[in-house]
Amino acid sequence: MNVEYTGRQFEITPAIRELVEQGLSKLNRILSSNFETHVVLSVEKYRSIAEITIATRSQSIVGIAEATEMTPAIGEALARIERQVLKHKTRLRSKKRHARKKLTSRPPQELQLAVGASASTAVPVIVHTFPAINRVTEAHVVNSSDSVALRPMTLEEAVKEAEFRDRDVFVFRDTNGKLKVLHRTRDGKMELIEAP
Repeated sequence: MNVEYTGRQFEITPAIRELVEQGLSKLNRILSSNFETHVVLSVEKYRSIAEITIATRSQSIVGIAEATEMTPAIGEALARIERQVLKHKTRLRSKKRHARKKLTSRPPQELQLAVGASASTAVPVIVHTFPAINRVTEAHVVNSSDSVALRPMTLEEAVKEAEFRDRDVFVFRDTNGKLKVLHRTRDGKMELIEAP
């Protein structure tokens, strides 16, 4: 952890350095990586201002605090940085992780070779290469009783029920007993499918 101090109208004492480095050691446990820190401590009239900037690999985090004494200003700046770091870490953890991209099957490639004992007896040969593994995706089937209506309902009731249950596919029987399926298309419209 590299810490660079700048004092503007303020002398940086070993006690102040120890206070800052103690607060940064807490952040080091959260970030668990090396980061560079720039600490600017300044005094203007009756105000003490502490500005702490942490530069990580992905972003820089800044905490600025103002108080009548330097020690509370440093503590408040470190607390602000800690809140930002925790927010950044939880955002990284909660990001939806995507599966690796699936390999698409490539068309066979052709290689042209010449086979023979000498150049005069060589015969041209075409060699086809195919992928080593034929990729096939398997369907993942899960039983769902939430998208099936148990009682007969009208079309309007079925649409309301599908919206309420937040389903893209909803199966129901109308008042005459015919089986019908409501399907939400990609553009958001509901499509009615009647089973024979």
